[in-house]
Amino acid sequence: MSIERIVVRAPNWIGDVCLSLGAVRDLRRNFPAARIEMMARPSVADLYRAVREVDGVRVAAGWRADATALRGAFDAAVLLPNSLGSALPFWLAGVRERWGYATDGRARLLTRAPRVPTAVRGRSQVYYYRAMLAGAGLRVSAAPDVSLACPPEWTAAADRMIATEGSSWIGINPGASYGTAKRWLPERFAAVGDTLARRGARVVLLGSASERATAERIASQMIAPAQNLCGRTSVGELAGVLSRLSVLVTNDSGPMHLAAALGVAVVAVFGPTDWRETRPVGERHRLVREPVHCSPCRLRECPIDHRCMRRVAADRVAVEAAALLEAV
Repeated sequence: MSIERIVVRAPNWIGDVCLSLGAVRDLRRNFPAARIEMMARPSVADLYRAVREVDGVRVAAGWRADATALRGAFDAAVLLPNSLGSALPFWLAGVRERWGYATDGRARLLTRAPRVPTAVRGRSQVYYYRAMLAGAGLRVSAAPDVSLACPPEWTAAADRMIATEGSSWIGINPGASYGTAKRWLPERFAAVGDTLARRGARVVLLGSASERATAERIASQMIAPAQNLCGRTSVGELAGVLSRLSVLVTNDSGPMHLAAALGVAVVAVFGPTDWRETRPVGERHRLVREPVHCSPCRLRECPIDHRCMRRVAADRVAVEAAALLEAV
């Protein structure tokens, strides 16, 4: 079977994109001469322009438009999301080979539909995506590469936003898109920011437009000045700013995974999510959590007293961040 043109349906969130990069690179190793294109939501599509194993990027525009655009254009489709809806346009377009997990009742829409192996539970989601490729009959590498390197235009944009020369920057990312249960307390982020500012670091607040009010609250509670870039960066500009940081202090979030992929040291506060599956990838990072009996619950909102996050003191996080800052 000749496969010369492959389209990969990308995950929908920044963190999942980063964790799937090992699978994208394994796909390239299996098909070194094929043209590989990504189909991704507008919010994450630009990230793939920094992945040299990818030949092109298409922006997903809805199942009808996608089915029309895909018809006759590819020999195989690799579906990284788990949903039925993500498989539908590829089936409607008649893409000959359609590979993905047999989840959400979509197995009949796929030509290769492995089940999720139990061995990936409790491991980094890096292995989840790669296990799907292995289940579809492809070879996967022993050491997955989930790194990213910023294109020069992203770092140049970052240098226009923050004065990087002669400064050590600490990033604070107070948001998390999954729900409030994943978010540490704003006043504790503020306390960590002031502690690190006393050590000579400058502080920048990062996140989406929906997190701008939270960032303003943090900045108002800090003694040291903090630059608030929430909602003011594209995904490429966000990557550029992250790449200029010495340390990122964050919740379990997309920017956490993006910083780790860029090689930036991360201090991550974990509560309701499973740290074994979604912790930042790499050896430099510090994870701070309180092992309460109800964690990980994976709930969007805490039904009790948010103890998994409230019991994480600012001093604990500041100590970990300061140690990473000194090691830079």
